[in-house]
Amino acid sequence: MCVGLSAKVVRVDKDYALVDANGARRTVGTQVLSDLEPGDYVMVHAGIAIAKITESDEEESEHLLSSLKQAPKA
Repeated sequence: MCVGLSAKVVRVDKDYALVDANGARRTVGTQVLSDLEPGDYVMVHAGIAIAKITESDEEESEHLLSSLKQAPKA
């Protein structure tokens, strides 16, 4: 299974962007996407921003991850 994380773009520099995913900042590749700007939201997989997403997509991802953390362990 592949897992992508949503993140907010903080800074863009050529083929890389600094993103913030729930407080964790990482540099990711942006070669797959064009026209990224600070404030955009992206889906990140394996260190690459693979898709632009909306702010509501980001909020839904955060909600789902939060609910998984709180789920009882089997």
